[in-house]
Amino acid sequence: MNTKNYRIEVADDPADLDPKKWNELLAIQAAPSPFMRHENLVALHQSESACATTGWRPCFISVNEGEELHAACPAYLKTHSYGEYVFDWGWAQAYQRHGLRYYPKLVVAVPFTPVPGARLMSRTPQARQALIEALVVLARERSASSIHVLFCPPEEAVAANRQGEWMLRDGIQFHWNNREPAPWRDFDEYLGGMRGDKRKKVLQERRKVVQAGVDVVERLGAEITPADWDFFYRCYERTYQTHGSAPYLTRAYFAQMAETMSAHWLLFIAYQAGQPVAASLIALDWGAKVAFGRYWGCTQDISMLHFEACYYRPLAWCIKNGFNRFEGGAQGVHKLARGLLPAPTVSAHWVSHEGFRGAIHQHLAQERADIVESLNELAAHSPMRRVEP
Repeated sequence: MNTKNYRIEVADDPADLDPKKWNELLAIQAAPSPFMRHENLVALHQSESACATTGWRPCFISVNEGEELHAACPAYLKTHSYGEYVFDWGWAQAYQRHGLRYYPKLVVAVPFTPVPGARLMSRTPQARQALIEALVVLARERSASSIHVLFCPPEEAVAANRQGEWMLRDGIQFHWNNREPAPWRDFDEYLGGMRGDKRKKVLQERRKVVQAGVDVVERLGAEITPADWDFFYRCYERTYQTHGSAPYLTRAYFAQMAETMSAHWLLFIAYQAGQPVAASLIALDWGAKVAFGRYWGCTQDISMLHFEACYYRPLAWCIKNGFNRFEGGAQGVHKLARGLLPAPTVSAHWVSHEGFRGAIHQHLAQERADIVESLNELAAHSPMRRVEP
């Protein structure tokens, strides 16, 4: 596959790509994410979490000039829509009703990770254009119905949209941002910035955890022992089993993370009567000072422990360690009352079928209007006290 002066290559195993070149390209992006690191993408594949047998067939695209990597993206040919968090089940059903095939489709994303960040990595606008063109060529070659670039930065979405035939889709997440220009000194000061009723609710929830005799400890990076990882995975599995499904990620994935990216993980373990009863795993971006709420689970249901382990302890840790943002993940209006405010997200989509492209374009226009209305409504219900200028 060739696009102008570039050499386009497609890899069916992320391990075939040069890790140094990939991570160096990631480092110069406007929104690098630890989840886009070569180590993470390889671990997802090698652990059989995201691979052909689970419906995530890698076809990573690289744009090269000579020996230099100019652009790249993690692309997957998918046979379902699980693990994406930008929901297109309705699109697939509409295709089926009209006797058309929606799968396979081409997805540019970090599997099972609704964290916004670089997707269409590039050194120049020209290289990014070549990458986007290569995606369309690949989609046509693999008979994919569509391309979905999920949770990308706005500038990447706009670059795709400029190519024509691409459509943008908006979404909402909930993020906590440290106070500017003077960050919160501690969690108590942060609570002091909340409206009285919201602060009282948080204090009541935390008190219930204390009254249950629960103590929460933190383990960072290499401090997380294999036994800690084993207990966490038991909790992680139970969360999925409670909902009648199997976990996306294998134990082998977390073993590989402990080996290759341990510094990027923070684990909170809750103990009751000396026994571990719950765990919350947080991912860390030390460069941008951003933390990401990722996985939670428990072996005993204890009132309000989820909020303590997944929000209050991580927020206190972020404040103590000078972090700028805590991203709570996909969905969850309940996060608003804990101080995580609505934040817009965007994805870019290309649909090969001209008729469906028009119908989806109209759907997205209405969806965008609804999201703008929701953002305005949610902003009006912020738990934080208004500060007069």
